[in-house]
Amino acid sequence: MLISTKGRYSLRVMIDLAEHQSEGYIPLKTVAERQEISEKYLESIIKLLVKERFLAGLRGKGGGYRLTRAPDQYTVYSILALTEESLSPVSCLEAGAAVCPRMAECRTLPLWQGLNQVIRDYLEQFTLADLMYRENEWNDYVI
Repeated sequence: MLISTKGRYSLRVMIDLAEHQSEGYIPLKTVAERQEISEKYLESIIKLLVKERFLAGLRGKGGGYRLTRAPDQYTVYSILALTEESLSPVSCLEAGAAVCPRMAECRTLPLWQGLNQVIRDYLEQFTLADLMYRENEWNDYVI
């Protein structure tokens, strides 16, 4: 599993909007500048997030984008599952994958299923609210 630029940028945009939700609708240009993402690329990401009702958009003066729910209602998994083709560690576990003819004899399938569940469980435990305003909190790991 490799998280794409689209997935990483989607998280950054959602966190940005969560941190500035008290400001109402935020113009695309403002988010693009703060996150150092090209407006053109950001448009494609925003379009998907609006289509899936993760964001609401308003046109015209005072327009922009805002979250449709509270930050604690968006998990990292839900955002990445929307923007990534797959979060599965192997192709046979992807949604819509053809049934593998070796599934009954596959010695590694339980390993991949377990890893798939660990990935999902890990990403489900974090919400936008958890990621807001964090600066270097995860850099204090000590052995």
